[in-house]
Amino acid sequence: MHGGGWGALYLDAWSFGPGAKKRLAWAGKSRYLAGMTDQSKSDARSGDAVCLNGIVLERGGTALFDGLDIDMRARRIGIVGRNGAGKSQMARLIAGLTAPDTGKVTVCGVDVAKDRKGALGAVGILFQNPDHQIIFPTVEEELLFGLRAQRVAKSEALAKISVMLETVGHGDWGPRAVHTLSGGQRHLVCLMSVLLMRPKVIVLDEPFAGLDLGARLRLARLLERSDAMILHISHDLEALESYDEVLWIDRPAGAHEPAYLRAQGPAKEVLTAYRGEMEKRGGGNDFTDL
Repeated sequence: MHGGGWGALYLDAWSFGPGAKKRLAWAGKSRYLAGMTDQSKSDARSGDAVCLNGIVLERGGTALFDGLDIDMRARRIGIVGRNGAGKSQMARLIAGLTAPDTGKVTVCGVDVAKDRKGALGAVGILFQNPDHQIIFPTVEEELLFGLRAQRVAKSEALAKISVMLETVGHGDWGPRAVHTLSGGQRHLVCLMSVLLMRPKVIVLDEPFAGLDLGARLRLARLLERSDAMILHISHDLEALESYDEVLWIDRPAGAHEPAYLRAQGPAKEVLTAYRGEMEKRGGGNDFTDL
């Protein structure tokens, strides 16, 4: 179960339910990490792009996407939309955890659904709940897994882990049991795991929701030291105001119709339009789109 290979283990939300049932699915380990640098860039690195071309995806007979086309090239991109609009499904498509029924998702030229080896270095993802990602009992084992999947020699991987732990002020965490960590500390383990694997793109699916302000600021500051392209799904509009670009993913209210790209452009313009629409809906009595 702990073996390497280019496919990686993904534990879903129910993996550690009553009876400690472990349901492992080979779907690409859902946390690959990006390299760290002090250099900040307003544009993505040369050749970096996330492209969704003609994406069709159905679940339970319902079309989630039907011919979705999106091209993303900015350095930091926010993604907004109502609950159920398809943001998390889009994140899974980009990370290669879900394959489209038809169409193609490429990240920095890599077809992430088909080229799992290439995807390891192209994209990483952080979920809202760190327990959906962590699968090993100790911090060192968890951080080691991704590097070994990339075929980094164990001695080199352990050296990288040591430097990372010292960087965040927790040099003694290696043998520590993950279950003894707080929620914020487990988020930090997931983020370190992603940063160690150095992908070119990091997808954030509400990873800091539920954390206190101090924890959010510290984790965000660590993330900012990466030169990776950031795709950040969030309901916290203020957190996205400084981003280079924002995408608004929408779905017709109260209808079982596919999601679509409603707007893509400068953060201020898209967030203003989105906020106005949500305030308008919030002032009404129609609950059909909740």
